[in-house]
Amino acid sequence: MRTETVFTNARLVLEDRVISGSIVLRDGVIADISEGNAAGGIDMEGDYVIPGLVELHTDHLEAHYTPRPGVRWNAISAIQSHDAQIASSGITTVFDCLRLGSDAGDGFEVGEMRAIADALAEARAENRLRADHLIHLRCEVSAADVLDHFADFLTDSRVRLASLMDHAPGQRQFQTLEQYAVYHKVKRGLTDEAFNIFVARRQAASAQYSDRHRKVLSNACAERGITVASHDDATLDHVTEAVGFGVKLAEFPTSLEAAKASHKAGMSVLMGAPNVVRGGSHSGNIAATDLARAGVLDVLSSDYIPFSLIQAPFVLADEIEDLDLATAIRLVTSTPARTVGLDDRGSLTPGKRADLVRVRRDSGIPVVRSVWRRGERVA
Repeated sequence: MRTETVFTNARLVLEDRVISGSIVLRDGVIADISEGNAAGGIDMEGDYVIPGLVELHTDHLEAHYTPRPGVRWNAISAIQSHDAQIASSGITTVFDCLRLGSDAGDGFEVGEMRAIADALAEARAENRLRADHLIHLRCEVSAADVLDHFADFLTDSRVRLASLMDHAPGQRQFQTLEQYAVYHKVKRGLTDEAFNIFVARRQAASAQYSDRHRKVLSNACAERGITVASHDDATLDHVTEAVGFGVKLAEFPTSLEAAKASHKAGMSVLMGAPNVVRGGSHSGNIAATDLARAGVLDVLSSDYIPFSLIQAPFVLADEIEDLDLATAIRLVTSTPARTVGLDDRGSLTPGKRADLVRVRRDSGIPVVRSVWRRGERVA
């Protein structure tokens, strides 16, 4: 039995323009788009209708699973709480980041992230989830045990993205020890001596493991068709290395030089939507808005604030004269979808999945009024 829904009197955000019109959903896909109102359609009252947002990098699930130091929340409960916030922010496809690799006293035990992935599969099978959840493996290549963690996911078809990260001090995100101290010395309550020992251990681990682990992990991803992301590239050498590893997504480049080189090499440059909303990086690196003005920003990620993903495109369209709303919305819909090979979603195009968000925004912060995934209302 065919099911059909018609929305009318909507501002439809297409890939290249915004039109006033109607959209027809049939059996979970977009069947037709037209200008003007359709008789008998559901009145959108002039609200925007945009594609469901595609989120490639969020560690927000981790915050629900470990809400306090030493606390592990029930995995299914944590997933449902995370999923509800994701969906209500207009995100219909989310790549949940699972952290692989740990240092003494930091990170998760081998098997713990596998258990989270199994809980995601269970929640999906029991129809508990509103958004479509896929897996992004955040691989800390400087960790001695990262390959042991990765082995838990060798046969998991939900893994569609893996990032190669090295958070050792003195390079990439933490190019100065002052930045690193804010994250780790203060956070951990370390003395000067203990902090120096901690830094030396992290730097030694990076020197010992990072190069080998990048090669092993990038080769394993290439064999399985998993999209590879670089992380915190700061220099042209970092970008050249990423090209060699077949990287398609450049996450959070820390300099304009690296962002321009990554974009020129055909990678999608990803920055944090919170960076846009706040007006700059919380760690003192390049501002996402500067990359947008330079024409080298391709993808936004909510990172640690889910709602920032719907808010940031409106901020960019307001602040950058040559960047219209349709272009800004592509940063959170069609471009991230294409980057990871999800060609069935990400735009208001007949034949694509009927993943839609109804947004009211007269001024200031937008309001997400309704969300549909595959034509079924989920928020």
